[in-house]
Amino acid sequence: MKNIAVGLIFAILLLSCGDELSRTRPYILTTATTGGTYYPVGVAIATIAHAQLFESHGISLTAISSAGSLENVKLLRDNQAQFAILQGPFGAWSWNGEGPISSPQTHMRSVSALWQNVEHFVLLSELAVTGEIMDLDNLDGERYVLGARNSGAEQTGRFILETLGIDYEEKFTLGYMGYGPTTSAIQDGNIVGMNIPGGAPVSSITQAYALLGDRLTILSWTQEALDKINAKYPLWDWYEFPPGTYPNQTELIRTVASPNVLVTRADIPEEVVYNITKVIWENLATLQDIHGATKDMRLEIAIDGLGAPLHSGAIRYYREVGLEIPARLILEEPTEELNQAAGV
Repeated sequence: MKNIAVGLIFAILLLSCGDELSRTRPYILTTATTGGTYYPVGVAIATIAHAQLFESHGISLTAISSAGSLENVKLLRDNQAQFAILQGPFGAWSWNGEGPISSPQTHMRSVSALWQNVEHFVLLSELAVTGEIMDLDNLDGERYVLGARNSGAEQTGRFILETLGIDYEEKFTLGYMGYGPTTSAIQDGNIVGMNIPGGAPVSSITQAYALLGDRLTILSWTQEALDKINAKYPLWDWYEFPPGTYPNQTELIRTVASPNVLVTRADIPEEVVYNITKVIWENLATLQDIHGATKDMRLEIAIDGLGAPLHSGAIRYYREVGLEIPARLILEEPTEELNQAAGV
């Protein structure tokens, strides 16, 4: 009897430890390079979620840097990250298995649209003849950075330039760098321009403009160019930088932007995703105080521009706050009973 009692106590302790380990699982949120907007906003989201949910729900969220959207898709696929921030086109590409994503990522679920990912195609002013995006078509072998290799900046940059009919492989000498090194390279005269998509104001652009001022130009867009990139994926819209958005910027700049999106894996518990979604939107004012890019986040557009169906935990929250969810974002997850009946 004594041995049985000891065995029962040991078993209970093991179950308790297992429950505690499960309850405090550290979920990973993968972002992008540290010089852009993804990383600081991702750190802010993770910090707020951890502070609000760890003690009460045992939910721990940690943000890590990465090469950006394309790597984030792979990290999510391999379960090396459970949450990821992606550029809007990557949500659509991932779910459909298009663009740089070779096969549909059926494990991916959307959580929320976040802030606007603003296109910053920057060029030395001496080469910006019209100040518009098609000035890039006039380059002749100069070194231009589309982003770090395999990053979201590189992939969406390629998509945009190809769609606009700019033969960048022929006309550019391509460089591959993260945002921080790219800023240093243009300051040192090693490149003539850079593609820095991110939530405005982007720290790398701020730093470059503070030192170079009117020697740099953020290229503006025309309606024709906007219509071209929206032909297949209608994700982009106008975005304006008022004077003073960046140091030494004296005139309004009109560019375009698409939503960044927060995604997760389908196998993350509903309760976890529900609570993280709720914490983000109930602490939006705090998030906006931390980074100015999030000031264009609004709950009423929280499900706009999503390419993958919503996670059931996110659906639960959005229904609670009265959002109408389109049918294309609702995917009936198979229940255990249905799986058994189907012999799965």
